[in-house]
Amino acid sequence: MGKVICAGLGPGDPDLMSVRADRLIRGARQIAYFRKKGREGQARRIVAHLLAPGVVEHAMEYPVTTEIPFDSPDYNRLLSGFYDDWTRRLTALAAQGDIVVLCEGDPLFYGSFMHLHARLQGIVEVQIVPGIPGMTGCWNAVGQPMTWGDDAMTVLMGTLPEPDLIRHIRAADAVVVMKTGRNLPKIARALSAAGRMGDAWLVERGTMPNQRVTPLAQADLAACPYFATVLVHGHGRRPLADAAE
Repeated sequence: MGKVICAGLGPGDPDLMSVRADRLIRGARQIAYFRKKGREGQARRIVAHLLAPGVVEHAMEYPVTTEIPFDSPDYNRLLSGFYDDWTRRLTALAAQGDIVVLCEGDPLFYGSFMHLHARLQGIVEVQIVPGIPGMTGCWNAVGQPMTWGDDAMTVLMGTLPEPDLIRHIRAADAVVVMKTGRNLPKIARALSAAGRMGDAWLVERGTMPNQRVTPLAQADLAACPYFATVLVHGHGRRPLADAAE
């Protein structure tokens, strides 16, 4: 019996993958990756140049992404069935040898693989290769420290209701907002209400060739891609500069 190995690919730049993930992907005989129907898949694109000739590929196509509200019963039913089906399929594939599942960022930080990881427990051996979370690549793209001293950082989902976003933003020193996309206008309103709009940055496709970094106040709120993150940097305790300098 082989293993299901989920390799975290990091924020998008192939050079930011771990040595272990690189080695596993180059040597893989079969891989699996998530993608939207009709798309190549972001994870597959990142590792395209690493795949060995003859590798067997398994595209795990989501039955739904943004077509219906994420909190509707139909959305939950379709995704639950999708993960149940791929639990069975990955178990069968592992009987033929190790299978490497690709995951952007870190597999256990808001990644789709988490749903498979929970279902596969006790059925087949699962290994995780950690990856650099996408938000780390984004705040390095801005080029400013994300936190100082005792700053408390909060990671939020843009899918949260607007009052919850406002409450969390007001309570935090530094903020990361993921799952932006069509939620960006709501996120911008919440930042404005919390008095942090002037500190916010929008990083689109961080560390990728078409990366773009924009102050959120200057961004087009109606045209935000899926791979985008909003950052609000902390300004906490830090060593004072020498007055003589």
